Amino acid sequence: MLKNYLLTALRAFRRNWNYSFINVIGLTLSLACCLLLFVVIRYELSFDRHHANADQTYRVVRHFTKPEDGYNVGMPLPVVAAIRNDFPELKQQVTLINDVRNPLIAVEDVARKGVMRRFQEESGIMAFAEPQYFNLFDYQWISGDPATALDRPGTVVISDEIARKYFGDADPMGRKMKIDNKLDVLVTGIVANPPVTTSVPFKMLVSFASLKQYGANTNWDDWGSSYSGSQLYLTLPKTVTAAAMETKLVPFLRKYVREEDARDQKYELQPLTEIHYNTEMNNYAERSISQRMIWAMALVGLFLLITACVNFVNLATAQAIRRSKEVGVRKVLGSSRVQLVRQFLGETSFLTGLAVLLALVIAHFSVSSVAELLNVKIPTNLFADPLVLVFLILLAVFTTVLAGFYPALVLSGYQPVLALKGKMKGLGSGQLALRRSLIVLQFTISQTLIIGTVIVYNQMDYFRNADLGFRKESVVMIPIPERKPGQLESLKAKIADLPGIGAMSFGFSSPSARGNWWTSFRYENREKEEDYAIVMRPADTSYIHTYGVKLLAGRGYLPADTMREAVVNERFVTKLGFRQPNEILNKTILVNGRRLPIVGVVKNFNTFSMHQETEPCVLTTHRNMYWNLGIRVTGNAAQVGQTLAAVETAWAQTFPEFLFKYDYLDKTIANFYAAEERQYALFRLLAGIAIFIGCLGLYGVVAFMAESRTKEVGIRKVLGASTTHIFGLFSFQFLKLVLVALVLAAPIAWYFTDKWLQDFAYKITVQWWMFAVAGLMAAVIALVTVSFQSIRAALMNPVTSLRSE
Repeated sequence: MLKNYLLTALRAFRRNWNYSFINVIGLTLSLACCLLLFVVIRYELSFDRHHANADQTYRVVRHFTKPEDGYNVGMPLPVVAAIRNDFPELKQQVTLINDVRNPLIAVEDVARKGVMRRFQEESGIMAFAEPQYFNLFDYQWISGDPATALDRPGTVVISDEIARKYFGDADPMGRKMKIDNKLDVLVTGIVANPPVTTSVPFKMLVSFASLKQYGANTNWDDWGSSYSGSQLYLTLPKTVTAAAMETKLVPFLRKYVREEDARDQKYELQPLTEIHYNTEMNNYAERSISQRMIWAMALVGLFLLITACVNFVNLATAQAIRRSKEVGVRKVLGSSRVQLVRQFLGETSFLTGLAVLLALVIAHFSVSSVAELLNVKIPTNLFADPLVLVFLILLAVFTTVLAGFYPALVLSGYQPVLALKGKMKGLGSGQLALRRSLIVLQFTISQTLIIGTVIVYNQMDYFRNADLGFRKESVVMIPIPERKPGQLESLKAKIADLPGIGAMSFGFSSPSARGNWWTSFRYENREKEEDYAIVMRPADTSYIHTYGVKLLAGRGYLPADTMREAVVNERFVTKLGFRQPNEILNKTILVNGRRLPIVGVVKNFNTFSMHQETEPCVLTTHRNMYWNLGIRVTGNAAQVGQTLAAVETAWAQTFPEFLFKYDYLDKTIANFYAAEERQYALFRLLAGIAIFIGCLGLYGVVAFMAESRTKEVGIRKVLGASTTHIFGLFSFQFLKLVLVALVLAAPIAWYFTDKWLQDFAYKITVQWWMFAVAGLMAAVIALVTVSFQSIRAALMNPVTSLRSE
């Protein structure tokens, strides 16, 4: 029986090879996309699931209700000791992690004694951690004891990857490492590399007891200040819920924090398994994706599959009349309807199976490119992944039923007498309505994706070209590792007069930055601090000129090593209730115990990315907070290269124990929107594939229509119809379907893109022409697709057309 079904399927494939080819191509592309999206979605949904107590582990975050609603993941250092004191049942199930940004690691060369090798690592590699860390997070141990490896100062646990990188094949246990040229540690443990699907990706864990020697970012007894890289995690017993623990943390907070501060904040528990999906709060992996985006990818995959299945249904029902006599003969010879359904489903299964094999091959060779595009670390050998194969089998069954069931019912339902007499033509009106409905569905999906792509493109273009309030082009940012007396001055003297140096400035950060220094302040002689914080931008006097920030009123501050004078932005002025910038000049603010006169006002510049609004900002001097050097370079690429080489030489003379590193400011700012750029690239690709699949089906339907209406076209030409008239005859009905699809797609696309745009404080306004452009694109694509077959039919010799049977 199976052999008979297979032979029948092969004959049908050979007899209708053109339509079968269209179906296989469409199914292959949609299945390949579904498979790749499945692999990506599985990767995103598996974050932090490898920990045994993942469902009971939480990150403690601070929820502020004033001055604006928001969250802070940074916790004050004394909080962990207080929790252990007040909740002794959590003593071994709570830990504080303090990460190290861009650490410099120095180790002795194994082959050359006395020679040091230096490695500049990225953020998310190293952190200070307590022994309790390993009670919460699971690592596979190769050497060492998790209970004692970090129980004393000057110890570090490293991953096997780091061990090979630093020490080669030598045993790393007991070897020395130096961190940022100020902390010596001994290797006391080796663990396997953490999985890529983790929000705590640390490969070097230094004993928390070493943090004081290294230099903590805040006071050990200060409950008012925090660092975003200092985060608190705890694992609750199964008998305690997160809500119950949050209730207990209310009096806990009031006990240790000032009453006025406790009123405006509360501690909340964020599940470990949800950290990866929260785009508003950062994590150590520095990568997150909203669940809305994950489901959007799944929905697009389903759309692509439906689009391909629509092709199958359209072409199968279009050919139904042609196969009616075959069905009649089979029924006369004794075939039941169930057998005919099995036969036609078998044909669909054959085509689907062929498409599945081709899709697996395409996906296998495309997965690396997709991983690079989306910045995911997914397995690249799909053939060796059993879950992928299971998914493909289920997808094949689903596709077979979705694409083949209705055509099988239609074909098997013909009455043999009418079929053999050739009187089935009058029964096709219902099928014609179905085909038109399915074409509308296809173009609704395609136009939804086109509209979304147009809107996302315009938002990304806005990101690239918006006025940020400063000049980002041709600025090189160089981290400053030390600020010893004379170092900054020496470096500035060595590079200030180099060719190609347009301007330079030492400062805390560039105008737009991820890392920021927030602080409270008091205006004039008010009794209380303002109920909102300000962003501090400590920098030298060249900052405004170097970054091209526009001074609106007053003057720049005078040189100083500490905070003496302040320049504020427009947002600061309006926040205090002033209308004109010059009204705030010579007023004073109290910041960190220092009274600063306001001597100037600058135009607003984006303090963060465009995801967030510009905040009140204060520029002032503070030498100990100059973490970066910004240099505006001039000249062509070769000249800039020579300039940077000379800067590196001067750097090496000033900081001989550190590695030179730099980034272009415009590229750093572009990275603020890297996730959106990846999403745009993905949906642009998927929209193109959806359009292509839809065009394949449309081409097939038009080809069949042209073939079935050959005599009609011939008669019309004999009666004087022009080629243009025949072209319009075929095209107009499809343009109507495209217009109906646009009407359906517009509100759907608007809804989803509006949700997406809500993530940005600065965004475009969705306008009518964006929908018009999408509709015009779809209409042009449909016309181009229809034109080949319709013009071919119009140009056919009517004598030949009228003779054809």
